[in-house]
Amino acid sequence: MGEAEKAGANPIRAEVFSQERKKVSEVELDAAIFGAEVKPYLLWEVVNWQEAKHRQGTAKVKTRAEVSGTGKKPWKQKGTGRSRHGSLRSPLWPGGGKTFGPVPRDHSYTIPKKVKKNALRGALSMKLKEHKLLILDQLNLVKPKTRDFKEICDRFELNQALFLIGEKNENAEKSVRNLDAMKLLRAQGINVRDLLKFNWLVLDLAGLKQVSEALK
Repeated sequence: MGEAEKAGANPIRAEVFSQERKKVSEVELDAAIFGAEVKPYLLWEVVNWQEAKHRQGTAKVKTRAEVSGTGKKPWKQKGTGRSRHGSLRSPLWPGGGKTFGPVPRDHSYTIPKKVKKNALRGALSMKLKEHKLLILDQLNLVKPKTRDFKEICDRFELNQALFLIGEKNENAEKSVRNLDAMKLLRAQGINVRDLLKFNWLVLDLAGLKQVSEALK
């Protein structure tokens, strides 16, 4: 019996807090998503895929056809006692072109959607098992102010956290910009790399709903 099936026998319940750190309710988590088996090789594969997508691929060197210099034969073929050469732009000469050097390329590739989903389920399950998952009823800031956002983080003792919210929230999005240890994304932007990078995962109820629906 898999971990998700075991969890299904005992529903996973999590506490829901207000941003003032008061318990307001409980929510039942989908065992197939938050009780899935954690497979490190899947996490590695998806993070590697994400990193490849972000590689610029702009490394470039000049070939012998692109470096400056004359194309004239430096000296005659025979009779000089010197080795034979046809061009000063040859890779054999200082300042000559490079052979088999890097050229601009696209490093991205594709992986199956099933692999991405399974990796996300594993990362979310890992956060829950490590007790690093926090669910808020909502994230509500009256105005964009870094101090107010930091107070919420300090209240829950969040030293490094990824916030996933379900709806557009300009005040929160602007308030988190100056906090290097915090990151806020819309729920549709959930990704394995950020889940592993940040110590805590904070979801509001709207974000939890979107994530659960996307990973069913």
